[in-house]
Amino acid sequence: MDHILDMAAQVSSIIWGPYVLIPLLLGVGVFLTVRLRLLQLLRLPHALWLAFVRRKEDASVEGDISHYQALSTALAATVGVGNIAGAALAIGLGGPGALFWMWIVGFFGMATKYSEALLGVMFRRTDAKGEQSGGPMYYLKYGLPGGLGTTLGVAFAVFGAVAAFGIGNGTQANAVSQQITNITPLEPWMVGLLLMVLAGAVILGGIRSIGRVASALVPLMIIAYIGIALLILIVNWASIGPALALVVTDAFTGTAPAGGFAGAGVMMAIQLGFARGIFSNESGLGTGAIAAAAAKTRQPVRQAMVSMTQTFIDTIIVVTMTCLVIITTGVWQGENSGDGSLLTTDAMTTGLGMISPGLAPVGSYVVAIAVAVFAFTTLLGWAYYGERCVEFLGGRRLVLPYRLVFIAVIYVGSVAALDSVWLFSDIANGLMALPNLIGLLLLSPVVVAETRKFFSHPDWKNPDALMEDVSK
Repeated sequence: MDHILDMAAQVSSIIWGPYVLIPLLLGVGVFLTVRLRLLQLLRLPHALWLAFVRRKEDASVEGDISHYQALSTALAATVGVGNIAGAALAIGLGGPGALFWMWIVGFFGMATKYSEALLGVMFRRTDAKGEQSGGPMYYLKYGLPGGLGTTLGVAFAVFGAVAAFGIGNGTQANAVSQQITNITPLEPWMVGLLLMVLAGAVILGGIRSIGRVASALVPLMIIAYIGIALLILIVNWASIGPALALVVTDAFTGTAPAGGFAGAGVMMAIQLGFARGIFSNESGLGTGAIAAAAAKTRQPVRQAMVSMTQTFIDTIIVVTMTCLVIITTGVWQGENSGDGSLLTTDAMTTGLGMISPGLAPVGSYVVAIAVAVFAFTTLLGWAYYGERCVEFLGGRRLVLPYRLVFIAVIYVGSVAALDSVWLFSDIANGLMALPNLIGLLLLSPVVVAETRKFFSHPDWKNPDALMEDVSK
C-alpha cells in the first residue's frame, strides 16, 4: 500500500507540478478572459442580479431545474471541504501567499466557468427519461470534429465518474467523520451510516430532489458561515490590512518550508494555491457545465453568467473568509498547520475567543457543523455529476446502480485515511481537467461568437424581451 501511495504522490506532483496543469489552467483562463473582454468583471453585477433577484424562467422552457437551483446545485458541489479544509491546508503548508494564487485561480476561473456553462447548455441533449443531459462529455463529442471529440468526451466521462468518488464523496465523508467524532461520542462508522441514509434519501430522487434541497440549504449555510467569519474579522479589524499585505508579499517571496529556501516556499504557495483553488471552485474541471445543462433556459449566455457567479462566491468570498480568519488570528503557523480542518477549527476557536472567552469552545462546533452541511450538499451535487457521466458512457440503465454504489462508498470515505483520499482526489481532478481544457481552447470561437451575438442584441438586459435562442 505504501508503494501505491508513493507512486500516486509522484503522479500527483507531475500533474500539479509547474509544467502541466498549473500553466494550462492559468493559460486557458487568461486566454478566455482576453477573448471575452473581461466579461467576468464587467458583467458580474448583471450576473448576480440574474442569479439572486431575477430567478424565474418561462415554465415552458426545456430544462429540469431553475437558474437558481442550477446555481445552488453547482455551489452545493463546490462549497464543501475545499473551502474549509482545502483552503486552510494551502495556507498551513504554503503560507498566506497561497490565498493570492487562489484569487488568481478564482478570477480567471470565472471566465472558464462561464465558457463551460455556455457550452453545456448549447450542446445538451434530452435523455430517455426526458431529462436534460449535458457537460464536457457532450460538448466535446458534438462540438469537436471526428474521433477527437468522442475520445476526449469519453475520457472526461470516465475520469468524472471515478473522480466523483474522491472529490465529491470520499474527501467530504472523511472530513465530516473526523469533525463529528471530535465533538461527539459517535464512531466513524456511525457517522458513515447516518450520512448514507440522509444522502441516499435525496440522491435517489434525482436532479429535481437535489435542486430543491440545494436551493434551500446552500444560501443558509453560506450566509451563516460568512456571518461568523465577518464577526471575527470585525472584532479583529486592525489585523486585516497587515494580513492582506502579507498575502500579496508572501505570494512572491514565500514562506520557506523547514530546512528549505524561500524559492521553494513560493513554488509551494503557487502549487497549493492552484490545486486547492481548483478543488474549491472546480473551474476548469467542467462539472459546472453539467449542472448548467439541467437549467430551464433558452439562453446559453444567460445561464453561463449565472454559473460564473458560483466561482466568485466560492473562491473570492467564502475561501477568502476562511483564509483571512486563519491569518488574522495567527494560527496558520501553529501545530495544526498540516491539518486543514483542525487549522480552521483553531482559527474559529481563537477568533470567537477574542470576542468573548466564553465563546471559544463554540469554534469547534461551528466548524463541525459547517463541514457537515457543506460536505453533505457536496455529496449531492457530485452524485449527479457522476451519474451524468455514466449515463453518457452506458445509457440510463447505469444510473440507478451508480447511485447505489455512490451511496455505499460514503461509508468507506467515512473511515478511510484522509491523506490518501486527498491524494487520489488531486489526481482525479487533474485527469478530468485535461480533456476539458483542451476542448475549451478548441471551442473558444463558439463561446466568443455566441457571447457577442447575445450582447449585440439591443435588449439583452431584459430577459423577457429576448426569449428566442440566439444560438439557433
